[in-house]
Amino acid sequence: MTAPILITGAGQRIGLALARACLAQGQPVILTYRTYRPAVDALQKAGAQCLHADFATTEGVNAFINTLRQTTDRLRAIVHNASDWIPERPDTDPTDVMQAMLQVHVMAPYCINLACRDLLEQGDSTTDIIHMTDYVVEKGSAKHIAYSASKAALANLTLSFSRLLAPGIKVNSVAPSLILFNDGDNEEYRKKTLKKSLMAIEPGVDAAVQTLNFLLNNPYITGRTIPLDGGRHLV
Repeated sequence: MTAPILITGAGQRIGLALARACLAQGQPVILTYRTYRPAVDALQKAGAQCLHADFATTEGVNAFINTLRQTTDRLRAIVHNASDWIPERPDTDPTDVMQAMLQVHVMAPYCINLACRDLLEQGDSTTDIIHMTDYVVEKGSAKHIAYSASKAALANLTLSFSRLLAPGIKVNSVAPSLILFNDGDNEEYRKKTLKKSLMAIEPGVDAAVQTLNFLLNNPYITGRTIPLDGGRHLV
């Protein structure tokens, strides 16, 4: 039986699209979700194993790891897609914001990678860890300082884990900018955002799925970040 791919934060957007694509290809999937959405039921009916997990605390991360190890004894890949996006605001404690961002984007992947290494090392085939980082790592953000710093730390984990786990496990990152607008984004915001990249399009989740599949299927890339930004760095 084919080992499953673990996708964290798969209840919406990129994580949801990747889970659907894997299931359509006959690839078993274990996914996590923090907030229930109807898509979770649909994924479960399609064959995914859906685990509730809250990575906001170390206790939550450890509880998830224990549940995962009871669910499977091997993994084909781990895709760290779970994320949060908290801005700095006058009414928030900056210490709390930074701690929250580091917990979800750094501590959770760090602990899961170390604890689940043996699940990825079952069998003779190369397996994968993929971190979803962000284009903002390249330039920082005045409104999301902690978010940007935590995604930069996640990008650095890619380098360290690729060194630690080679050659049996490849470790890479995908750094998207705009992939999919939110329903509430107004026309002015959409036009302004599209002008930030050379391609000037909303590529949709399929662009991210294609990039993730490329990394999963390529045997000779590790320790790299794949930019998925439509040439935004040249604008």
